[in-house]
Amino acid sequence: MRNPFSGAGPVDWLLVGLGNPGAEYERTPHNVGFEVLTELAHRWDLTAPKKRFNGLLAEGRAGIGGPRVALFQPLTYMNESGNAAGPARGALRTDLDRVLVLHDEIDLPFGEIRPRLGGGLAGHNGLKSLKRGFGSPDFGRVRIGVGRPDSTDPEIVAAFVLGRWRQSQAEVAALVRDAADMTEQLIRGERDLPAR
Repeated sequence: MRNPFSGAGPVDWLLVGLGNPGAEYERTPHNVGFEVLTELAHRWDLTAPKKRFNGLLAEGRAGIGGPRVALFQPLTYMNESGNAAGPARGALRTDLDRVLVLHDEIDLPFGEIRPRLGGGLAGHNGLKSLKRGFGSPDFGRVRIGVGRPDSTDPEIVAAFVLGRWRQSQAEVAALVRDAADMTEQLIRGERDLPAR
């Protein structure tokens, strides 16, 4: 395993939060990746993000003495996330095993968070686009359980993830904090990223 402080690239970890740009998508399950990035940027006191690679990029350290990180929020729509994240990864010279994608997961109950390296894409259009943009599905993920509707109808599922949260603001805030905690543990080496 590569030494996270080896200095092979400008950052040790690239964290990509998935979501859709625009006020109409704020406070929806599909945008939980954006919310976790915002939480981490606040925790680590990172400077305001800059517009780069068709997204918002913030860089710094994950706390005092922590690994060097880049937090990237694609400003494309979810289905085109790889078109922004692929060039960002290339410019930052980040190995694929040092990329961690934060995304909603309807196949996990609300509140459950599971990390994973690689594996299937489970019909998630953002992950499909990242596979194309990165040239491989073998990137790390923090799968954030948002639950699912009682239907497999694509239109009902889309309305569910793009609609407002059904949980309370406090429950959603706790989910975001838990996902941020998991992310910190992974990039600090306190927790392993299991392969699927």
